[in-house]
Amino acid sequence: MDLRDIKEFIKDSLGIIIIVLIVLFLFIFVIGLQQVIGPSMQPNYNEGDVLMINKFIYNFRKPKRGEVVVVSQSEKYMIKRIIGLPGDKVEFKDNKLYINDQEYDESYLGEGTITDDFSITGFGVDKIPDNEYLVLGDNRSNSLDSRNYGFVEKKNIIGKVWFKIFHFK
Repeated sequence: MDLRDIKEFIKDSLGIIIIVLIVLFLFIFVIGLQQVIGPSMQPNYNEGDVLMINKFIYNFRKPKRGEVVVVSQSEKYMIKRIIGLPGDKVEFKDNKLYINDQEYDESYLGEGTITDDFSITGFGVDKIPDNEYLVLGDNRSNSLDSRNYGFVEKKNIIGKVWFKIFHFK
């Protein structure tokens, strides 16, 4: 090998190293993959679905109602839907969702989804506290969610689900 070959090798290697570092940065801080485990988000997401997550979006804006997010709860990552925002009064009566005393359409739920009567007053508050969110699974009869563990702090929302990549069995 002469000096020219060594220079070319170093140039090529540096290019590959830079690309690998950029990809690592993206997967650590910006995007992620999450597999759905369990039936809590059926019928929209099924066990084995692999989802692309945007981890960066909530650095620029607050989570919105209806968004499907990954939350960290009890050292587990779970896929849930944001139902209640800070300052909201949320309750379920007669299988209907009421936010701030207004009926809210949940067209994303499957036909026949039943939600037991529930109110955040059961947590000892009239409104969702600042920087906290009420999250629920779409399969309300089989979901571990805010009804079980309370509100989720914004810092425990890992990211927003962008789209389903594929189903893995």
